[in-house]
Amino acid sequence: MPTTPVRLPPVALSSEPMRPVDTTWLRMDQPNNLMHVNGVLGLGGALEMERVRTLVVERLLRIPRFRQRVVEHRGRFRWEIAPDFDLDDHLVSERLPAPGGRAEAEQLFGELMSRPFDRARPLWQLHIVPGYEGGTAVFCRLHHAIGDGVALLLVLLSLCDLEPDGRLAAATPADEAPPPLSTQIASLFGQPVESFASVRTLLEEVMPDAMRLLLHPIDAMRRRNALLRNLAAVGAAGRLAVYSSDPRTTFKGELVVAKRVAWSRRIPIPEIKQVGAAIGGTVNDILVNATAGAMYHYLAAQGEVAPDLVVRAAMPVNLRPLEKLNELGNRFGLAFLGLPVGIADPVERLTALHREADRLKHSAQPLAAYGILHTMGRLPLAAQRLIVSLFGAKATAVMTNVPGPRRRLYLCGRPLEEIFFWVPQAGRLGLGTSILSYCGEARLGVATDAGLVPDPERLIAGFETEWERLRERAGLAG
Repeated sequence: MPTTPVRLPPVALSSEPMRPVDTTWLRMDQPNNLMHVNGVLGLGGALEMERVRTLVVERLLRIPRFRQRVVEHRGRFRWEIAPDFDLDDHLVSERLPAPGGRAEAEQLFGELMSRPFDRARPLWQLHIVPGYEGGTAVFCRLHHAIGDGVALLLVLLSLCDLEPDGRLAAATPADEAPPPLSTQIASLFGQPVESFASVRTLLEEVMPDAMRLLLHPIDAMRRRNALLRNLAAVGAAGRLAVYSSDPRTTFKGELVVAKRVAWSRRIPIPEIKQVGAAIGGTVNDILVNATAGAMYHYLAAQGEVAPDLVVRAAMPVNLRPLEKLNELGNRFGLAFLGLPVGIADPVERLTALHREADRLKHSAQPLAAYGILHTMGRLPLAAQRLIVSLFGAKATAVMTNVPGPRRRLYLCGRPLEEIFFWVPQAGRLGLGTSILSYCGEARLGVATDAGLVPDPERLIAGFETEWERLRERAGLAG
């Protein structure tokens, strides 16, 4: 239903060329495999739609990319301000089917995930879903060409407040200092980093794990001599090229348009750390192990598991330097982690995962993968599709783990109770797993192709079973 027209804030950039690596992600779109990042913000309480509109205008629409559409000219792409921008195209109210439980939410979110964007408009939408878990869900859809996980996490923060009475940017007095975190972050994108020190201090307070862990790979690479770094990347690219194809399983094959989603219960991070201390492993190790265990249970039920079965997961690795934190776009590589999904015992599987992770710890593989993604954006589309097919055959799933905010956030005065998301899968991969921590808890999201894995809730059940087995082995059961 059309609403009152809004006054759009001025933006600094009206037109700019799309970077080659972002072009790669844009052109990976297929009707049966969209390159969209999808996520859910679960809020306690109802939202007033007009207040949401004001929030989006004052914060999100100050970022040029969210007013820009993609324009193609002779095979080259540009971001240009959409001349007929209408907020009603991007802020949509949805109805949760009766009786409004978990199954209905999974169905709705899967349907939204399967919808392509209108390329004549900016490539994002926020769907407001009243009645979700007694409150409201905001289902966020953004095209991967807009940005990677680090950039989009900052976009999320630009919409949120640290206190329930957080005010909008327009309501902040000019002489009040410092401005809210959300206002500072929204002002960063597309602007010179003049006040980055204060923003960095706030980010380190709100999401210290992300600031430390996501930027660590950059520090390691910078310590290398540039020539040695480039030689290592070339060598890693060569080794990637000769990787054998992953074994054929139900997780990959011909894809359909329809997608399915599921998500786990929240797991306290202090408890994950206790398990890791008892059996040996970091929070990431324990969660990846439980995810691999979920894959074991699913494949075993299909009769596709063998003790020596190993499949690879393509795992994003942040390559964004600190001085580029104010830019959208994609600045990440990929590491191909071997998952020993044929091992039934969780502790034995963890040991095997440690060996594989140690092998990749100082690898230049992420830098090599980024170079390949960048190069593909300069090649003809047919050549890009061939390369995607070749490298897609070397993995079975996409797996990501993002450390989110530690502090409770608020959106339009409502507490943000939960966050979870799903990543796209390139090529013929039918499985994506996404772990996000928030406010001292972690949660797994699973997205699948409906033709290959129509029941992702079984993977979630397997994940939670493996978590309980790990707790038992650590002496925490009961």
